[in-house]
Amino acid sequence: MDTLLTLPAFFVVFVLGASIGSFLNVVIYRVPAGLSVLYPPSRCPKCLHKLGLRENVPVFGWLALGGRCRHCQTKISPRYPIVEAVTGIIFLCVFWQFDVSIQTLGYWTFCSWLLALSIIDLDTMTLPDPLTQSGVILGLIFQFAVGYTAQNSLTGAINQLMAGIIGAVVGIWLLNLITIFGSFFLGQAAMGWGDSKLAAMMGAWLGWKYLLLACFIACALGAFMGGGAIALKIINRRQPMPFGPFLAMGSAIVVFWGELLLTTYWRWFFPIS
Repeated sequence: MDTLLTLPAFFVVFVLGASIGSFLNVVIYRVPAGLSVLYPPSRCPKCLHKLGLRENVPVFGWLALGGRCRHCQTKISPRYPIVEAVTGIIFLCVFWQFDVSIQTLGYWTFCSWLLALSIIDLDTMTLPDPLTQSGVILGLIFQFAVGYTAQNSLTGAINQLMAGIIGAVVGIWLLNLITIFGSFFLGQAAMGWGDSKLAAMMGAWLGWKYLLLACFIACALGAFMGGGAIALKIINRRQPMPFGPFLAMGSAIVVFWGELLLTTYWRWFFPIS
């Protein structure tokens, strides 16, 4: 019976996530171009036909249209339904992990920001300030709400807020230092300044301890995948590679398994005798 009751909830969560993914597609396209994300409504970029309700249904709208505009038959990138489906899956995973809680609402927002920023970084090698800055603010609001909910007191909320502020400061300074020293030793830009702003956003949401863990994971993933791409001659050693997606992956891993990873680390390297 519990399973039968849970399945509709999972369906609703997936649909909600896919709908947010549809909006993220708009953000990914318009924010780097400096366009409004609210107006005009979604439309075909070639014939400017405004999409109807059925055409706007996440994932299934694209499938029903056969991946083409109904009016001018221009191909619609499969990335649109992929982003929608991935967002729906992310929402399901967060809901599965945190159930009905303030953490679920918060991490839905955090992961949505991370996904949008990752794709924008892959497309344009930039991390727009409107997203990273708003992400920092939302992260601090989340910390305040979590602290108040956990301790039911203003003191707890302020303490948690301070943890987020410290995390944001550590994030921006850490990545700035890596950028400065890395650029000096490599003789070229080690990473973009937008990465430090993304790290500040991560710190606001995760706190400084989990921020450091997320950055370590991001560096490990970046080194492994970058080294593999160089070995396969997909890129050359001097070719810039966006670091934002690796920071996002590190953050997502920490959201789901950060506590387990830190606990395991302390147990292995600092065992209590």
